[in-house]
Amino acid sequence: MDTILNIQFGIDEISIVFCVLGVIVFLMAGIFSFEYMKHEGHHLRYTIFYLMAFAVYVALCFAGNLITYYLFFELLTLTTFPLVLHNGSKEAIMAGLKYLFYSLCGAYMSLFGLYFVYKHGETLSFTKGGVFTDAAFSGNGSLLLICAMLMIFGFGVKGGMFPMHAWLPTAHPVAPAPASAVLSAVIVKAGVLGILRSIYYIFGADRLRGTWVQSTWIIFTLITVFMGSMLAYREDVLKKRLAYSTVSQVSYILFGLATMTEDSYTGGLMHVLAHGFIKCGLFLVAGAIIYMTGKTKVSELRGIGKMMPLTIWCFTILSLGLIGIPPTGGFISKWYLATGALFSGIPVFNWLGPVILLVSALLTAGYLLPLSINGLLPGEDFDSKSVEKREPNGLMLFPIMVLTILTVLMGLFPQILDVLRGM
Repeated sequence: MDTILNIQFGIDEISIVFCVLGVIVFLMAGIFSFEYMKHEGHHLRYTIFYLMAFAVYVALCFAGNLITYYLFFELLTLTTFPLVLHNGSKEAIMAGLKYLFYSLCGAYMSLFGLYFVYKHGETLSFTKGGVFTDAAFSGNGSLLLICAMLMIFGFGVKGGMFPMHAWLPTAHPVAPAPASAVLSAVIVKAGVLGILRSIYYIFGADRLRGTWVQSTWIIFTLITVFMGSMLAYREDVLKKRLAYSTVSQVSYILFGLATMTEDSYTGGLMHVLAHGFIKCGLFLVAGAIIYMTGKTKVSELRGIGKMMPLTIWCFTILSLGLIGIPPTGGFISKWYLATGALFSGIPVFNWLGPVILLVSALLTAGYLLPLSINGLLPGEDFDSKSVEKREPNGLMLFPIMVLTILTVLMGLFPQILDVLRGM
């Protein structure tokens, strides 16, 4: 058995996928920050914690065992916490404390599971198929299933899974837009990666397939998918709407992992990248709108496309990707997720899952496209001649355009995932 304090790093196809996402998103949001943070102030302090969070995230991606992952998972919370309370307002401080409280509670649930993995497993190193012998699982099966469920919920807090999702719509609106982009596109994926490593590389998917753990996990992911979409549909504050959207979209990934089929697993990994690029782009567009107009609510943005046409067209393409319209990466990932569920053979969930994914996609169209429609086609009574075209400068527009292009390229060349997984 490994020494409990054995810090270990390793590289595999999973770490590459998550690291590629982190590098691109942190780079794009970082470029955007150079101009945007003039609006927020305290640029140096923000940059220090931003770079620290990036370093911790990369280390977390390449963690080779559970204890290493857990340590950097906790550090990620501590380094991103200052990004949430950056502006120092009472609202930001309360949001930061809520983020910290939720994250630590989730981490402690995962820590409980880690203790029993250490006691009954052969190693803490990530091993395909799991680390438990047949004897260990047959003698302590009920306890280990409870531990697996606790680790799903524990890491799921960072991923915004119901019922521990409330920190996202509280933290995102008060954080600077590029920090919100990173939180929503990358940091929540630390929870996804923690669950993926725990289920597929510690407990073993074969040991959990068909158990109450799988059924319970699927139920909570589908509740989160539908609930997040519905709350986003009802929300008027743009960044908060996008935060609720993240609650829903990340559970698409978790649903794919919970289904435990090859297609749904592939769809989950595809959606890790697709959602990351799309949601980073959407939050940067929200930041550009706030920077240029000071407006934060969707209801205030009628005709915004006449002022910022290129920015809003990027928002529209990114929105189509999140809905799952071809030829975007979101279509490919959701296709795999739906087909994986359909052919999973899991009673009820093999049809209920795709139905909820479809309903969520329709709700996604309902909460994203009105901004584009009202922004680009405000109606005959809108005085377009009085609107001055003012796009954000290159440092803000370049990252948005790059992420938009990546969203389309993922749909046109989905084999990129095979390249990444084969590296």
